[in-house]
Amino acid sequence: MTHFYGWWIVVACMIVNMFGNALGLFGLGVYLIALSETRGWPLGQISAGATLFLLVSAALMLPVGKIIGRFGPKPIVVLGAISMAAGLLGIGLSQRLVEAYAAFAVMGIGWASLSAAAIAAMLAPWFEKYQGRAVSLASLGASIGGITGVPVLLFSIAQIGLTSTTIVAAVTIVGILLPIAGLVLKRSPSEMGLFPDGAPAPSAMKQQSKAWTVGAAARTPALWTVTAAFGIAMFVQVGFLTHQVAFLSSVLPPALVATTASATAIAALIGRMGLARYVDDVDQRVLSAIVLVLAATMLGLLALSPTTWTVIAACVIFGLTVGNVSILSAIIVRREFGAISFGAIFGFASSIIQFTTALGPSFYGVLREVSLSYRWPLLIAAALDIVAAIIVLGGRFRRSSGQPSYPLSARR
Repeated sequence: MTHFYGWWIVVACMIVNMFGNALGLFGLGVYLIALSETRGWPLGQISAGATLFLLVSAALMLPVGKIIGRFGPKPIVVLGAISMAAGLLGIGLSQRLVEAYAAFAVMGIGWASLSAAAIAAMLAPWFEKYQGRAVSLASLGASIGGITGVPVLLFSIAQIGLTSTTIVAAVTIVGILLPIAGLVLKRSPSEMGLFPDGAPAPSAMKQQSKAWTVGAAARTPALWTVTAAFGIAMFVQVGFLTHQVAFLSSVLPPALVATTASATAIAALIGRMGLARYVDDVDQRVLSAIVLVLAATMLGLLALSPTTWTVIAACVIFGLTVGNVSILSAIIVRREFGAISFGAIFGFASSIIQFTTALGPSFYGVLREVSLSYRWPLLIAAALDIVAAIIVLGGRFRRSSGQPSYPLSARR
């Protein structure tokens, strides 16, 4: 395992995920504020661009998973880097709302190719026993991207402006990710004469693995309880992260806004590190429910007690849940359906999750405009996370009662 090439794939995926999240998901909130301040556009209207970003990425999750499963990660990472760069340039140069919307849509292509779902599909052939650990470690890149992305973007925009910042970011992501795609990423261990986990022979788990069709998987409660629960959870989470800078700006001194956003990302990094250590040894559905209840508690605290130290503490604790929510769905699907059809099956689930997620930024934005604060959006979001926790546990209780979450006859 120490010298297994799969761990180089993990490192490469970590870097890919870092740039995808730093300039994509975590960068969204910065772009919204920057465009509002420099162009004079209402925040609620610009939030529709973030929703478009997520809708486009949602529509591409299934084909991205299929392409990775069939052709490997190289073409997808190249597409992701070029699309993200083009979208960044479009945001910096936009002078009309429609131009900004188009730029966010192009960025959505990039994020679909560089997000956690794509990363999980890239790693699926390389690990069996340690698949949870591999995905968790690769997803550390998202936390690193969050830690560095927001403050670097904010600082750069303050120093050289939005347009120059997006140009530098576009050149950087292309200059780093294209060589990684060409020189490091491989389709599967068999391409190098290896077996998953660096084993000397195929594992029993791998040998017993059977293929699923997307249609068969879609007829199982196992897939739908994961899809529904994490669709709700990501709706809540991404909506909050997109508006976090705006929310913090309304309740904290300016000097603490970037610090708190970075602290949230640091906490996400710590949470992911903990997940990487234990995720293969615990019931991932129970863990998911615990994480969702904790997130709900923190959102409720932000709504009901928005004092300086309460906000900082709640954001940090919420951050511990961020990385886990974004990758536990992939780990559960990989564990329950196997590696052979993971790309297509999780691509299908990710599309639905992402379509639901796409409504999150507009949900927070519209309710904030109507209620003139983030209190009600946060309270409703907390309630939704509780519902998601109940749903994800439903799949576990179905199995523990002696009724499998999906019939073996559904396999092909």
